[in-house]
Amino acid sequence: MAARTNAQAKLNKVVEIIGEELTSEVCSIYLLREGLLELFATQGLKQEAVHVTKLALGEGLVGTIAQNVETLNLDEAAAHPDYAYRPETGEELFHSFAGVPIVRREKAVGVLAVQHVEPRPYQEVEIEALQTVAMVLAELIANAGLIDLNPGEERRLDTGTGVVQGLQLVMGMARGHAVFHQPRVVIEHTVAEDIEEERQRVISAFSKMREQIERMTGSAEFGVDGEHKEVLETYKMFAYDEGWARRINEAIDSGLTAEAAIERVQQRTRMRMRQIDDPLLRDRMHDLEDLANRLLRIVSGQLGTAASMGLRQDTILIARNLGPAELLEYDRRRLKGVILEEGSPTAHVIIVARAMGIPVMGRMRDVRHQVNDGDLILMDVTENRVVVRPSAPMDEAFDAKLSLTQKKRAAYAAMRDLPAVTRDGVRIELMVNAGLRDDVAAIDVTGADGIGLFRTEFQFLVSATLPQRERQQRLYRDVLDAAGNKPVIFRTVDIGGDKALPYLRSEDSDGEENPAMGWRGLRLALERDGLMKVQARALLDAAAGKTLNVMFPLISEPWEMELARKIFDEQRDLLVAQKHKQPNAIKYGAMLEVPALAEVLDQLLPMLDFLSIGTNDLTQFLFAADRAHPKLSERYDWLSIAIMRFLNRIVLACREHKVPVGVCGEMGGRTIDAMALLGLGFRRLSITPAAIGPVKSMIRSLELAPLETEMQGLLTSGVRTVRPALLQWAADKGVEVG
Repeated sequence: MAARTNAQAKLNKVVEIIGEELTSEVCSIYLLREGLLELFATQGLKQEAVHVTKLALGEGLVGTIAQNVETLNLDEAAAHPDYAYRPETGEELFHSFAGVPIVRREKAVGVLAVQHVEPRPYQEVEIEALQTVAMVLAELIANAGLIDLNPGEERRLDTGTGVVQGLQLVMGMARGHAVFHQPRVVIEHTVAEDIEEERQRVISAFSKMREQIERMTGSAEFGVDGEHKEVLETYKMFAYDEGWARRINEAIDSGLTAEAAIERVQQRTRMRMRQIDDPLLRDRMHDLEDLANRLLRIVSGQLGTAASMGLRQDTILIARNLGPAELLEYDRRRLKGVILEEGSPTAHVIIVARAMGIPVMGRMRDVRHQVNDGDLILMDVTENRVVVRPSAPMDEAFDAKLSLTQKKRAAYAAMRDLPAVTRDGVRIELMVNAGLRDDVAAIDVTGADGIGLFRTEFQFLVSATLPQRERQQRLYRDVLDAAGNKPVIFRTVDIGGDKALPYLRSEDSDGEENPAMGWRGLRLALERDGLMKVQARALLDAAAGKTLNVMFPLISEPWEMELARKIFDEQRDLLVAQKHKQPNAIKYGAMLEVPALAEVLDQLLPMLDFLSIGTNDLTQFLFAADRAHPKLSERYDWLSIAIMRFLNRIVLACREHKVPVGVCGEMGGRTIDAMALLGLGFRRLSITPAAIGPVKSMIRSLELAPLETEMQGLLTSGVRTVRPALLQWAADKGVEVG
């Protein structure tokens, strides 16, 4: 890289070296020029294709890598749906393919790819080597002027009124002026001159960052037992994680500067996050992103943020993403709302924002090009609407609605201690979903009847090694103690597939094409029965003297339930022999997510004390429609007649076997969808804490018997979806579903 040759000669040498080191017949570099990815250097493809072969963003494997800023690692490139054959390159001879984006200022400006004649996936250490080289290449090609340095950044900002939509994260309304949180640190130098000096810079930065976190979390304004407490404790755990620090030091050993090493590790984390479909688990990793940004600012000396400069007026904060500690730095008197370019409902910062009462909108990708610093913004998260630079009439209408919203929120709060009972006297169980110790606080805040789904896998995701039984037991006992006399249903660990853990790998699950339908959940736990045995003992010990409710995920056949119960029974017998105090009772349940299970309910239900339906996965499998796919979103209607009939069958079977059945998916948290479930015969819903108030209000305004009659008629009416008819019925009967 330091040779006194031109940039083209350096790139030619780089592809030659990489090909030799990875024993790959092909190594190629594509650079983004005038909006197209141009083959700039290659070892192994035809030389006449250099500067001739060009791909658009999203075209072929190379274009897909650049567009998504993600890594691909394929043992058979031609089998990938995005594969595009270019005859001038001669690449039909090669099977395996791996490619990494060349990233500058968070955008892909090129792709580094390798290919091999024999089909084989590249090893993780090889992928990391490619990522390191890509970082160094980014500096070289930018300095040499070989790429479009600021693709898409020269767009003129709007000046008129604009309306933007995104993802509703924390409900509420807010009015304030736009303030931008600090952009990410731009790394200008990637190659270290003195590795030991870079290492000392990182050690010093870690020390300063940890001091900041201790000071910040110690001075939080919520008191000792707020909902945010466990969030901040987990955030601190990331800050002190030795595995993270070790990986940064290993990147420095490879010759990177402190800044580049931190960014290299973060690039790897981001790419792994994109492979995790479960939003709860993926978005917990945003805390690590926040800490990496903080570490970068310290090590580079770029410490200023909008928080440190102070907010001068009512503010709507705009950021790519935020960690919980960064949010706490802002003046709560001035901070009225937050808009995130990314963000998701299960991120730690959202839990803290909810505790602070700050509305949040997410997934607003292009917001920087639609909002100017200081613009007046009206946020109405409930309506999924952000108005930028509103007119005077729009501002007045917003104020009027804000007044009405505040009255409605007060009405929900007043209902907290009232039971969820219909007008004709039917009691409905309203429970909350949880995954953290601090989530238990939502029971008291909302007046919920308990926790209908406690996801135990989060503890496994954030640990560098498999959590020991004592740690698991402590968490489960704390959750049960915090819940008091209200029930908690623990779902055994649901990992594998799209939630792969580095310390728990299975060769059979590597490279799964359909991880959501792969080696995960109970399938994995039964194979790794040591994991299940440890969790069983932790749950049994934690529930000593109480009732233990446990259910198993992704069951597809009754024998799986039989084996799972057998493991728990054996561990209970072992603990009895060791004189351990036992739970007063153990209730076993199953998650119905796999449609096949509906065909064998007569065999399954006698083994169960309760059944829970996971509507998210179930609907996805029923329709063969990825719920995240924008073109399939219309097919993902929970009130489709097909889903209604399927759920009706399950309710009837459970009623015949006298087994309680509930719903613990997202469907139960939407008022009109929840009303449909009640009409089918469901009497227990486990939903997000924010949905408790609106759903309880709907229940208390509803007469159930006429609804059940209406639903049975709709099931045979021939309609495509029952949604329009139910909305009209609710309006006619005065049911509060708005």
